[in-house]
Amino acid sequence: MDPSQPPGENYANPKTCFFHVLFKAGALAFYILSALFFNSFVIIFVVTVLLAALDFWVVKNVSGRILVGLRWWNEINDLGESVWKFESLDQESLARMNKKGSWLFWWTLYITAVAWIVLGIFSLIRFQADYCLIVGVCLTLSIANIVGFTKCRKDAKKQFQQFASQTIASRVSSTIQSAFSVV
Repeated sequence: MDPSQPPGENYANPKTCFFHVLFKAGALAFYILSALFFNSFVIIFVVTVLLAALDFWVVKNVSGRILVGLRWWNEINDLGESVWKFESLDQESLARMNKKGSWLFWWTLYITAVAWIVLGIFSLIRFQADYCLIVGVCLTLSIANIVGFTKCRKDAKKQFQQFASQTIASRVSSTIQSAFSVV
């Protein structure tokens, strides 16, 4: 890092940022440009969905942890119910996260979903139902990450608030106990 630049000017994890954007851009670019090079729907479907799946995995398991300190997953419990699980860094560590990396993470997450929606609308207008299938799969993966990370962020804030209120209650309780033990 160049010492002449103010702190926060660079991405703390440029490789992670690169791969966070790479698969999103790759899936969108391949989907948009593939009609110029391929006449096979199957090739377009497989490659686009593979790139979107790689994006889903990278975001969920790598860039989410590194860029925003969050991770989510979903499990099925013994009763067959879907249970969301969340991991997050502590509030102090979350506050120290690189703002540019966090900004890139959230904006690309939303912009990608919007791009897939727009492409879906174009597919509908052009009466290309088969291409709507590609867009539907990619949009589903994109929205799953948005929902997962949004719930995870809310859970992290809730945990911090509970921790803060428990800490304050504990301090007040110990202060009152020490005040009465002096008397």
